[in-house]
Amino acid sequence: MRIGVLGAGRMTEALVPGWVSAGHDVLIGGRGLGKTADLAGRVGARAGTLRDAAEFGDTVLVAVLLDGLHGTLRAAGAPDGTLAGKTVIDCGNAVDIADFSQVTFAGGRSMAEEIARLSPGAHVVKAFNQAHADVWRMRPVALDGRPLTVPIAGAEEGKPAARTLITDLGAEPLDTGDLTQARHLEAMAIIVIRLLLSGADPLSVFDFSTPDRRTSRR
Repeated sequence: MRIGVLGAGRMTEALVPGWVSAGHDVLIGGRGLGKTADLAGRVGARAGTLRDAAEFGDTVLVAVLLDGLHGTLRAAGAPDGTLAGKTVIDCGNAVDIADFSQVTFAGGRSMAEEIARLSPGAHVVKAFNQAHADVWRMRPVALDGRPLTVPIAGAEEGKPAARTLITDLGAEPLDTGDLTQARHLEAMAIIVIRLLLSGADPLSVFDFSTPDRRTSRR
């Protein structure tokens, strides 16, 4: 699979090595070519501009902070159709750290839904937003020997690629519904973010595999 990545931050650094090891061809796009090239070199990927990454990938990961979302999508050419027909995976969260409230867009849309609005024709899927970047660095992504379950929500056309990228990390996908369910996945992640910022173990994640055990810490 050809994977374009929009953003050269911690989530990109955590996720991409596993995909490169699985044989995928990855191009990371960023605003600063020096920083982007440095990261790409460390994780075995190629580097380019944000638009290069959008045009390169059959699947595109959006891995940017909320404040940079609109500028990133514009620079990538998303409103012009560069992401049309492609799976677009959103791993971000829309949260106001000042009071840990959920940030929504017009009509109560989630961050993932906003990406879909600004990316005509894209098949947007929410995934990887429930855990700290350090969790995604694990190989395989497992807790106590059990694969981590990764909730996804989004367009049906985009889910096969999302499932592949999850299983390639040694984790298991859990389908939670259409893209409107991304609102709930983002709200759930706020709990994790608040715990992490209060000093909780970065490897603390929700555990969906056991009904009577809702959280797990490693």
